[in-house]
Amino acid sequence: MRREDLADADCGIAQALGVLGDWWTFLIVRDVAGGTTRFDALQRELGVSRRALTERLGALVEHGVLERRPYSRHPPRYDYLLTARGEGLLPVLIALQDWGTRHLMGDGDVTATADAGSAEARRAHDLVGRRLPAVVLPAADGQPVAVAATAAWTVLYLFPGAYAPGTHGYPPGWAEIPGARGCTLESTTYAKRHPDFVTAGVRVYGISTQRPDQLADFAAYAELPFPLLSDEDGRLGAGLLLPVFRAGGVTRFKRLTLLVDPTAVVRAVQFPVTDPAGSVQEMLTVVGEHAGAPG
Repeated sequence: MRREDLADADCGIAQALGVLGDWWTFLIVRDVAGGTTRFDALQRELGVSRRALTERLGALVEHGVLERRPYSRHPPRYDYLLTARGEGLLPVLIALQDWGTRHLMGDGDVTATADAGSAEARRAHDLVGRRLPAVVLPAADGQPVAVAATAAWTVLYLFPGAYAPGTHGYPPGWAEIPGARGCTLESTTYAKRHPDFVTAGVRVYGISTQRPDQLADFAAYAELPFPLLSDEDGRLGAGLLLPVFRAGGVTRFKRLTLLVDPTAVVRAVQFPVTDPAGSVQEMLTVVGEHAGAPG
């Protein structure tokens, strides 16, 4: 069905489905967001026919969701990359992921954690061996940080939300959400052990979906010696399909930590994280096993 064929021309949902009314199309956008940008790789990952993939890629380019960027002239070959319009779909992908995990694979309750044997935990641990997508996130001071271009061993700890006292940042009922509490303790423990990570040659970044100004307030309050990054637009969350939940009208990361090697490949995953402070020592041990540093 073409968009212009839809009877409800004034409905944004109907118009969006005119472009994205096919489940293969959503999966293509999902995989491109995750860094799979070439035709053969997309076909291999999705298991779709070449004809069907060609048609859907062509439609997404036509509607301005993807752009083609040549990487070979003879023969002509292209990377398919998200445009600004395509990046606007990332919160939709994250919302679909959250809805499916919570209501189809779970019991419908809001939780900031998961069972160790759950499908969500298996998906998180399947990130081992995965290369980070080439996303740029703003730090608390507004400076852009290319997360996948550190050229060093890196710890990325993702947390639901942390706020400086007096900012009234936590939504009502926060303490009752399983796994939500502990972000301040986790961050301050990373701050205390930061010299050990530096000695090991490992960078540390904390990442949440909070706004940069909120992160700046918390970083100043907690005197953190490493950057906090904001994924409020969902670039990293959608690219890796990270576990999320919603609280206070905001999509938030479930607590999860990644150890990434200098080539931007994930080498270890902590999820679920049930002991925010203890997980820091555990990560130092993991660093020693992978990066040759003392545990």
